[in-house]
Amino acid sequence: MNTEEIVAADKEYFMNVFGERTMVAEKGEGVYLYDNEGNKYLDFSAGIAVNALGHNHPRVTEAIQDQAENLLHASNIYYFEIQAKLSQLLVENTCADKVFYANSGAEANEGALKLARKYFKKQEEDKYEIIATSESFHGRTLATLAATGQEKYQKPFTPLPQGFSFVPYNDLEAVKAEITEQTAAIMVEPIQGEGGVNPASQEYLQGLRDLCDEHNILLILDEVQTGIGRTGTLFAYQQYNIEPDIFTSAKALGNGVPVSALLARGDVAEAFEPGDHASTFGGNPLACRAAYATLSTILDEDIIPHAQNVGSYFKDELNKLEEKYDVIIDVKGQGLMLGVEVDTDPQMIRDKMLEKGVLILKAGKNVLRFVPPLIIKNEHVDEVIKKLDQVFATLNR
Repeated sequence: MNTEEIVAADKEYFMNVFGERTMVAEKGEGVYLYDNEGNKYLDFSAGIAVNALGHNHPRVTEAIQDQAENLLHASNIYYFEIQAKLSQLLVENTCADKVFYANSGAEANEGALKLARKYFKKQEEDKYEIIATSESFHGRTLATLAATGQEKYQKPFTPLPQGFSFVPYNDLEAVKAEITEQTAAIMVEPIQGEGGVNPASQEYLQGLRDLCDEHNILLILDEVQTGIGRTGTLFAYQQYNIEPDIFTSAKALGNGVPVSALLARGDVAEAFEPGDHASTFGGNPLACRAAYATLSTILDEDIIPHAQNVGSYFKDELNKLEEKYDVIIDVKGQGLMLGVEVDTDPQMIRDKMLEKGVLILKAGKNVLRFVPPLIIKNEHVDEVIKKLDQVFATLNR
């Protein structure tokens, strides 16, 4: 099928939840994505923060191929060695004691909400309310939509599950005022992704940890986008010197193979008993093999410190553009999760960068989001900065 035929078939047969898409992606190699007409794009979107090791990474590809020749799926009524090995690797490198696997970030967050409520049910405490934040994004299931602080996502699906309230992000006093005797958990992203690449302050996350300890509340960190080295440590919480009671991972965990993880400290995890929660596909051999190859590569090859160094270089170069152009309001983020807030339509800038062979994202109302593969080099940053410079030069007033 040529491009026109593919687009026509999509319009006729596929539910249009993504709007107008930009190209027909055909293959990827390293930090580059290619369309079906042979055009090459420097990929600074990485499948929305998924392809941490880039496209077609040899260790991940080999692992997937080998697993496909042996066992794809046999259900969780059996043990799998690779699932056990992945669980051990995650626990040994985080504050978690136990892991549960699902297929997406939304499912992991749904599991986190269920686990928090079950934890207090098991203790016969009437605690079920969840405090979340404005401009947050936790997924598109009904429960995770109920925890998402953006009306545009919620409104078409009301009424939503009850028991969720919202406070401004980075506002500790607002959280204090919202706590009741029924509060079970506070759920927050260390950096809001869809909300506009908004980082939490050290005082805020430490304050949340202290409030949770004081009031017997669980702290849930949504690390679906910030995890697996994205911000300069394996998980973002590790930069704040705090430990969550529950946290979630997805996106980059399988480098493109759908897999997510719900992680928790031991006494919280024990609240789940047989029959409380499950997933047919979650943690199957293929998903775990891909995740193990991805995570072990990131840890073995010192990719996280590399990403931290390149991220610092990238942010410095973006700051130089901010000094040069009035159209840039702010540069924010950590590691290789960076945002540029602009006083114009970010979609227009995104489209112009696409024309120049660079793939970027937008977030929030007016933010350009950069979440490239963690394997990018300074030379790739230089190419993006050069093309951003050209685009901003046409917009500056």
